[in-house]
Amino acid sequence: MHTHERNFGCRVSDEWTYRGLRVLVLESDLLRIGILLDKGADIFEFLYKPRDMDFMWRSPIGVRPRPWLDSFPDPVGPFLDYWEGGWQEVLPNGGRVCAYEDAHFGLHSEVWALPWRHQIVDDGPDCVRVKLWVRCLRTPFVLGKTLTLQRGEPGLEISEELTNESDVEIPYMWGHHPAFSSEFVNEHAVLKMPNCKVVSDLNVDEASRFEPGQQFPWPTGRARNGHDVDLAQLPAHGSGISDMVYLTELEEGWAEILNRKLGLSFRFDFDRETFRCCWLYMEFGGNKGFFGWGRLNTIALEPFSSWPAILANATAQGTELRIAPRGKRKAWLRATVTEV
Repeated sequence: MHTHERNFGCRVSDEWTYRGLRVLVLESDLLRIGILLDKGADIFEFLYKPRDMDFMWRSPIGVRPRPWLDSFPDPVGPFLDYWEGGWQEVLPNGGRVCAYEDAHFGLHSEVWALPWRHQIVDDGPDCVRVKLWVRCLRTPFVLGKTLTLQRGEPGLEISEELTNESDVEIPYMWGHHPAFSSEFVNEHAVLKMPNCKVVSDLNVDEASRFEPGQQFPWPTGRARNGHDVDLAQLPAHGSGISDMVYLTELEEGWAEILNRKLGLSFRFDFDRETFRCCWLYMEFGGNKGFFGWGRLNTIALEPFSSWPAILANATAQGTELRIAPRGKRKAWLRATVTEV
């Protein structure tokens, strides 16, 4: 029985569009995953059915048609003009504008802005599996990933492979950029991390609680005002905080958000050989100008290969990844919902 004849167990459909964009929907008895095929294969819905909880944040602009083509010129690129929230893949540059060998990249360029191809691999009531892939425009990369949902399992499994189609060794950054629902991330939520070191970004502004480049062991550091800040405890909405830090030297490959009031946890387990740190962006009304205008309440907890932001900075720090001529690199990640 194919998906279009089945309304139970696992199913998958590629027959949907939303605001002019192709949408792929994977479902199990516990999860529904919505993917924007025409915009970076973004996961814009991660719904846990038993509690009707969509863990993905939706930005004030929402999903827009025709990604990036009608943006006004912007020195950081069009990412923010089309950031619907949700979960992006980031390759080969993380963060702001960067140039490498005359290839210019905007914020988080370039795979988020490209349409992806897909193939339904498995379609049965106990398991659905879809392969996605994209060929980059400004770099000789092909990125492929396989997404799997299984019946009775509240987790999304992602296996990935990056291919260098050139005869040149190339440095790159690779990461995942999920932003979480305001209903889930608030003063009732805590972050759980393995032992690691916190490093504040060099470009933080006055809304950040930490000095630029400040370092301390997870989770407690001395703030600019002289008080200790526990990063594991999320702030309340509208508290005027905007922090950007890197969680480096991870002892293990996992990260978790737990909302004690809701009794729900969202956990990443990931390939620590590839995703060697996590970026943590907290925005609780601290950004009073573009893009936030004081209205955003979310966090992005991002498994990432490299730090700090921008490929040139990661290369100077020695945290970039490199792929050999005609080389391949595999990685994996799992996102799991748990009731606690």
